[in-house]
Order: sequence, then C-alpha cells, then structure tokens
Amino acid sequence: MNLRTLAVAAAALSACAFPAAAETISTHVLDLARGVGGRDVPVTLQIKSADGQWRDLATSRTDENGRVRSFGDAIRTEAATYRLVFDMSRYGEPTTPPFFPEIDVVFQVVDPSVHYHVPVVVSPYGYSTYRGN
Repeated sequence: MNLRTLAVAAAALSACAFPAAAETISTHVLDLARGVGGRDVPVTLQIKSADGQWRDLATSRTDENGRVRSFGDAIRTEAATYRLVFDMSRYGEPTTPPFFPEIDVVFQVVDPSVHYHVPVVVSPYGYSTYRGN
C-alpha cells in the first residue's frame, strides 16, 4: 500500500469513527445607542415541534462583547424552525424600563450543515435582525 492510499484509508476510517458535528447557531446583541455589544443578556434557543409548540433547547447569556458563540456541543442543529428569545427586561438604563422587554427572532434552518449566525441590533425604541456569518 502506498502513502496516498494509506492517507485516503485513514481519512475514510476517521470519518466513520467520528461523524462530523452539526454546525451551530450563534447570536450577537449590538447596541446602536452605545456603540458596543450588549453584554449579559439572557438568550434562549428554542425549536418548533411538529405539533407547533416551542421547546427550549438551551439558554445562555451574552459575553462581554455581546456574543453567544455557541449554545453548547449537545445542540445538534437540524432542518427546522428556531426561535431566539432575548430577555431585554434588565438591559439598558436601570431607571428606565425597556420599551421592548423581550425580542423574539424566528428563523428557518434549511441546511443544518452550515453555521447560522443571527444577530439582533438594538436601540432604545427599535431593533433589527439579519443573517450574519
């Protein structure tokens, strides 16, 4: 057996022994008013079941840069409808209650083999979202 054949056989064996991990879902809270990432925001990732009910998959908090890079290795992305629930009730000025205490972003995963980054851009009286990379 030559070196090339051995390398191909090793790669095939590795693919069988360790299946490729599903790609992940991540998010980012961007605060337009402050010009920074929104830190310490609780975020829940949910999946829509066949019966139309939402089921929690994982909960996290944004880091010091406003990011949730992953909801954990145990989450296996599948083709489905997902929802990110951002708890904004304690975000912003402590003396002013937020106009949007919760932001829900619903999106469709069509190809579970790719990464889905779904940020939300917030300001005191508005928000927007998009598919990032």
